[in-house]
Amino acid sequence: MARTAKSRVTLADVAQLAGVSRSAVSRTFTPGASVSAETRVLVERAATELGYRPNILARSLTTGQTRLVGLVANNFKNPAYLEIFDTFTRLLQARGLRTLLINLTDEVDPQRSLDLLLQYQVDAVVVASSTLPVEFSSAFSAAGLPVVHALGRTNEGQYDVVSIDNQAAGALAARRLLASGYTHLGFLGGPESATSTRDRLAGFMSVTDSLADVSVQVYFADGYTFEAGNRAMHDLMEGELAQGYLCGDDMIALGAISALQNTGVRVPDDVGVLGFNNIQMAGWENIRLSTISQPFRRLLELTVERLEIQLKAPEQFKPSITLLPCEVIERDTLKPVV
Repeated sequence: MARTAKSRVTLADVAQLAGVSRSAVSRTFTPGASVSAETRVLVERAATELGYRPNILARSLTTGQTRLVGLVANNFKNPAYLEIFDTFTRLLQARGLRTLLINLTDEVDPQRSLDLLLQYQVDAVVVASSTLPVEFSSAFSAAGLPVVHALGRTNEGQYDVVSIDNQAAGALAARRLLASGYTHLGFLGGPESATSTRDRLAGFMSVTDSLADVSVQVYFADGYTFEAGNRAMHDLMEGELAQGYLCGDDMIALGAISALQNTGVRVPDDVGVLGFNNIQMAGWENIRLSTISQPFRRLLELTVERLEIQLKAPEQFKPSITLLPCEVIERDTLKPVV
């Protein structure tokens, strides 16, 4: 039997039942629009009876606002970003905003990305990446879009940055490795071009440079994936291994641990491993990865707050950089503190 389309309840249907004009119905469902209390009651009662839902896309033609926020990222293979996307979309939806997810993996031209965002008429943009060049955020803000760069480092334009203090996090990691008694430390970062990698390395070295009896091995994985961490550790095993490694993120750490264990190297007895991000998987019973935890929830709450400031009071907006601290989560892949 063929499926028949169910007729959609229209704004005109609600107006007829409520005994008001169509413009009165439109104003009732437009945030901030003026409508009398009596009219609002009539319209809402009629809408409930008919099962009417406002057409957000149609409303945008009238208001000039889509309530769409472009969420731009380029690391969709990393489980950390699934947690970020889940939290971020929930926070936006609670404020009546909707998310347009843009995948910029392998994209190198900010203008093409800007054209895509403008085609969908987004009201604002969040760049959730530490590896996209700052030219992307700068291009979006130069086009007049409110922008927050989450997980970024610098704002070379009229936009906000909300991130962690990666230099402080790198220093925290170095101190934690030293606390286990390791004197030959390893820094197994993510891609060398990433601002987060460079900042964490700077913080890491700021702790170790002044210690004459401590040496540091530096290596960069080519991505934030299990496979990249596995390849990098296999390369490192061709030489002398460090006693304890800070890895660029948890997936790199898990790949490195797999490479070590598959060749008979015990973790943490022979080599310690410290991850970064504290993804949900890191706490699984069969993994229990020691890691640096980013305050993702608070970071995203601040991102949305800064976004709302730009949307509601653009004339008062002044770009800012907010950096949050991290903490060590102790599990089983590092030797205990001595």
